[in-house]
Amino acid sequence: MIDQSVLEEVLGVALRTGGEFAEVYAEDRRSSSAGLDDGRVEELTSGRDRGAGIRVVVGDTTGFAHTADLSEPGLVAAATAAAAAARSGGGGTNVVALTRGRVERSYEIDIAPGDVPKARKVELLTRADEIARGVGDAITQVSASYGDTRKHILVANSDGVLVEDDIVRTFFAVSCVATGDTGMQTGRESIGHTVGFELFDMYDIDDLARRAAQRALTKLAARPAPSGQMPVVIGTGGGGVLFHEACGHGLEADLVAKGASVFRDRVGQRVASPGVTVVDDGTMAREWGHIAIDDEGNPAQRNVLIEDGILTDYMWDRLRARKEGRAPSGNGRRQSYQHLPMVRMTNTYLLAGTDDPDSIISSTPKGVYVKHLGGGQVNTATGDFVFGMTEAYMIEDGRITEPLREGNLIGNGPEVLGRIDALGDDFAMGPPGTCGKDGQGVPVGDGVPTLRVSSLTIGGTAA
Repeated sequence: MIDQSVLEEVLGVALRTGGEFAEVYAEDRRSSSAGLDDGRVEELTSGRDRGAGIRVVVGDTTGFAHTADLSEPGLVAAATAAAAAARSGGGGTNVVALTRGRVERSYEIDIAPGDVPKARKVELLTRADEIARGVGDAITQVSASYGDTRKHILVANSDGVLVEDDIVRTFFAVSCVATGDTGMQTGRESIGHTVGFELFDMYDIDDLARRAAQRALTKLAARPAPSGQMPVVIGTGGGGVLFHEACGHGLEADLVAKGASVFRDRVGQRVASPGVTVVDDGTMAREWGHIAIDDEGNPAQRNVLIEDGILTDYMWDRLRARKEGRAPSGNGRRQSYQHLPMVRMTNTYLLAGTDDPDSIISSTPKGVYVKHLGGGQVNTATGDFVFGMTEAYMIEDGRITEPLREGNLIGNGPEVLGRIDALGDDFAMGPPGTCGKDGQGVPVGDGVPTLRVSSLTIGGTAA
């Protein structure tokens, strides 16, 4: 996207005008999307966004400017503005010599989404609509969405780093509404991976649509969720978002430094039950949160955050790692060239245990089985959270029985980690997600095996 000589000149300008550290992040993003609602294609779009963000750091102060002009004058103007925002003055001569790094990719894209006709993408939407409606007459509304992105990024900085990467992601989702005597109930299924259009060789769209419709139909016969504390069994894959939110954000080094994390100053201490190991891993090929490099040019890593219940480390971006005299962990991410990087998760998950999933259920006399969790809210400073249950069932006499209407899980992240008393051997990643933080969204993955929390508060409506 930008010649190496231009990058060296721009970084030199940033340092000459006051910077101690300077960085150029350039991005060329192409995307397409299609949406269907109530049997009609409502959206069919494609676009391209191209530009660069320039960051200049002086002490604890960061200056940032972004531009859609990738010419040398445009980049120099942005670098000058960013440096002025960090600190005026400076002078002298600063030379930056860049060494191009090699990015290791663990897989190749088989079918570039940009090469697939739009008509083929629309066919997927109409097929999903047809199959979902065929599951039952009570299905009254179906919506489906398709999306793909191809993002070429370049990172160069005053430490001599120069790396580029090309990232392709493809996504599909089906949502259904069922209407009956108890009102309207919803069901949703989604798939997404860091792959091309071969996603649809990996998954059966008919099966996806049937599962979304069946979930909505099942909930028509659901009874109100109970209220109060009881054991909760979380199903494989579907509950990973709980741990992403309830403990993952609290392990991001920027929140730790601000005193906004319940895990501050707890490295080396027990924060979870024995056997509980939490990992953030950007190297998981094809998963939604997979990256080869982060948005600061650092290689993706597999970072063990909690090992056998002991807090071992936090996630780090480049600047916080520099301040602490350690290496970054590959967790510096940003939404686009218009945003500053910050510490973010990639694929965050709990490792599998050794328990038989069926035995976890059968050894639970009474409780709630949560197959899928929805969105929630977390206070990272205290660990307190509230999450919606989008698909849940009663456990009675060691058996999964009646479905429950949507209710909430209410608890505290560190307390939940300490109350895990069973971990299944059936680990799976959950559906693709978008993690929001400080107004930025980035693609992330999460996963869990079947597990049991000995006591959690259910916020239902049953007496």
